[in-house]
Amino acid sequence: MTYDILVTGGAGYLGSTLVPQLLRAGHRVTVLDNFMFKQSSLNHVCHEPNFQVVKGDIRLESVVAPLLKKADIVIPLAALVGAPMCNADPIGAKTINHDAILMMLKLLSREQRVLMPTTNSAYGTGDENNFCTEESPLRPISIYAKEKVAVEAVLMEHGNAVSFRLATVFGMSPRMRLDLLVNDFCYRAVHDRFVVLFEGAFKRNYVHVRDVARVFEHGIQHFERMKGQIYNVGLSEANVSKRELCEHIQRQVPDFVCMDAPVGKDPDQRNYIVSNAKLESTGFKTAVSLDVGIAELIKGYTMIRNTRYGNV
Repeated sequence: MTYDILVTGGAGYLGSTLVPQLLRAGHRVTVLDNFMFKQSSLNHVCHEPNFQVVKGDIRLESVVAPLLKKADIVIPLAALVGAPMCNADPIGAKTINHDAILMMLKLLSREQRVLMPTTNSAYGTGDENNFCTEESPLRPISIYAKEKVAVEAVLMEHGNAVSFRLATVFGMSPRMRLDLLVNDFCYRAVHDRFVVLFEGAFKRNYVHVRDVARVFEHGIQHFERMKGQIYNVGLSEANVSKRELCEHIQRQVPDFVCMDAPVGKDPDQRNYIVSNAKLESTGFKTAVSLDVGIAELIKGYTMIRNTRYGNV
């Protein structure tokens, strides 16, 4: 079955991977994005007759309301993503990540479906064993995680919705992000050959950007079974520490050096092991391993170098 799908922030890191996949599945897709990074990440789908794009701000009801009326499914990706970006613009984080989503939910009918990315960074440092399921207490540390927790609570009241608590995403995308942990470490391995670790034993879960796109399609296909629920989305074999992540990278970049910082600590104190069993029980299986994702990042970084202010 095909649907009219509105994807806000569809030109971003996740959206530029998801939107082509939705189009290939036969859906009619409208993207709303403000293109704040001047990205051209959806150039390759402009030939698709089922693709429409609107440049606008999700905080404006006059922009969002007409698009919502035509949508069977809404996938709200538009956000200031990550703790550093939200700390740099806390007002923007609140109005985009929180207020705009609540406005959208008020405008939706109960029949319209929502599949929304939230974050497993909400677990903070986990319990005494650092092990987390969807039932674990939430201890968000960053502004980003706190806003996502608040929105998720309202989202679940909508009823006709699914929340995907995403692990730390990695992998190549048409709108690339270098700041995500695996992407960052691989970039340093390729171009700097070293990284300094703060609290290298801290663990978190990871998931490839293509698997995240796949989980949204899985949620569309199995919506009646999954609605009203929260699901962790990650690679079950990739609950690894920063030190272990470096070891994975060293297998492919042998001269990559990891050093533990003698002083200081990571401002992001996340440290947890996440269970993805609930999602896997619905029939979803991740397809891209951590090592395969690292290999593609190494290839990608032969084409990408962040030298805006460099001479070489």
